[in-house]
Amino acid sequence: MILYRYRELSCPVKTNIGVSPLPLNDFWQVIIYSIIIFVLLVILARLIGKKLLSQMTFFDFVIGITIGTIGGAFVTTEVKGFYVLLSPVVLTLAVVLTGYISLKSVPARKLIEGEPMIVIQNGKIYEENMRKIRYHLDDLLMQLRVKGVFDLSEVEFAILEPHGQLSVLKKSQNLPLTPKDLGLTSQYKGISSEIIRDGKIVEQNLRQNRLSHEWLYNQLSSKKINKIEDVFLATLDTSGNLYIDTRRDNLNYVQETEDDDSVI
Repeated sequence: MILYRYRELSCPVKTNIGVSPLPLNDFWQVIIYSIIIFVLLVILARLIGKKLLSQMTFFDFVIGITIGTIGGAFVTTEVKGFYVLLSPVVLTLAVVLTGYISLKSVPARKLIEGEPMIVIQNGKIYEENMRKIRYHLDDLLMQLRVKGVFDLSEVEFAILEPHGQLSVLKKSQNLPLTPKDLGLTSQYKGISSEIIRDGKIVEQNLRQNRLSHEWLYNQLSSKKINKIEDVFLATLDTSGNLYIDTRRDNLNYVQETEDDDSVI
């Protein structure tokens, strides 16, 4: 009798509790996991450093893809059913919320996006700041060349922005001359307006510039263009000059950039 009671007590009791999780549990699970993944990705992105996608090495690209894949695989394996589709929604809301917080709070903006970092000051390379952000000399020289600077002696300041782009201020003696430097007055030059785009008149821009269809047709007639549909693009600059590009350009010579068969 005692042995029988011992066997009853030692046998696990099977219940229905915890066999199938409630849908509400899955709902909160996907939200919590998505937030954890988002925070983790933000932290890892801040630790990796300031590099534009175009400046990433193959190793950086592979690591970034791997981190994102692991984060997505974690959510898909832990959450079952259609609840996994909530994860991109949660991540999108997290990005929007983070952007709003960064807009309203300067400390949060510095924490999430980072701060500009001076890498060249008064013509001298600031090695300490470069070590802090793991920004090596090859990256600096490459981004200077992109800015049209091939001589470091021309640079007064160079600042690495939070998004990874390099802002360069040349020394005053190396800056190009402007009409203001020569004491000359210049005319206003704004953005050109599209008047015709892909064979169709942009009515809003035509009205904003206080122009009529009659004026436009006269301009086209002076260029020996009879149909609006023949015009690929027509823009009007602030001086009143109309640039017209037709669909069929009768060019006497077409410059080729591809190699011919003789060099293959």
